[in-house]
Amino acid sequence: MLNNFRLTVEYDGTAYNGWQRQKIGRTIQGEVEKAISVMTQQKVTLTGAGRTDAGVHALGQVANFVCDTILEPGVFIKGLNSLLPGDIIIRDCATVHQEFHSRYDAKSKIYNYRILNRGIPSAIGRQYAWFIRKKIDIDAMQEAASRLIGTHDFKAFEGSGSPRKTTIRSVSRAGILPKKDDRIVFEIEADGFLRYMVRNIVGTLVCVGLGKINPDDFNDILESRDRGNAGITAPPQGLFLVEVKY
Repeated sequence: MLNNFRLTVEYDGTAYNGWQRQKIGRTIQGEVEKAISVMTQQKVTLTGAGRTDAGVHALGQVANFVCDTILEPGVFIKGLNSLLPGDIIIRDCATVHQEFHSRYDAKSKIYNYRILNRGIPSAIGRQYAWFIRKKIDIDAMQEAASRLIGTHDFKAFEGSGSPRKTTIRSVSRAGILPKKDDRIVFEIEADGFLRYMVRNIVGTLVCVGLGKINPDDFNDILESRDRGNAGITAPPQGLFLVEVKY
């Protein structure tokens, strides 16, 4: 029986060359496809809701695959989790209609970025946050982040090689979550993201937080559509794909 299965995948991206399958190096897509093939004895193609880069993590990546099998979703959850390495977990599996496409049907995605802001780094959890020693002005970052809400051309925050037809995206919310244990979490929800968009936004917001630019400057950078005006690309380990909404 030909079925379309939707997976919700959680992973620690530290040891991987990103989501997308590549000729060289381990990827999340490649590991999950390999495990599915072991269970079904078929070659399958897993389609993800979006591509995460090397070192980036996910709490709720969504992917789907079509397969001729009588195996039930619950069997896939147990079987895949027994076959996959410990840093990749299948949180959910469900059968969906044949036309479902994890990427094209997505309405929005939520990312958050985590910063450890204190005088000394952390030995535990250092692969899940960007360590910044100098004190950051969260209120200034919050004011700048609010300028992201709405429909804008995000070319100023686009990384090179971004696969896209347009650089216009609609952001429904963006801001700093309540601070806890010296950690700053920036969260953003939008209908789509350009390559490195969140990391480039965060790098520029940190410039605001450190007093190098002000929130009005941040807005000018957004409107300039010039990547050369924005800040550095924040390192990958602080970025998490939290949820994909349909």
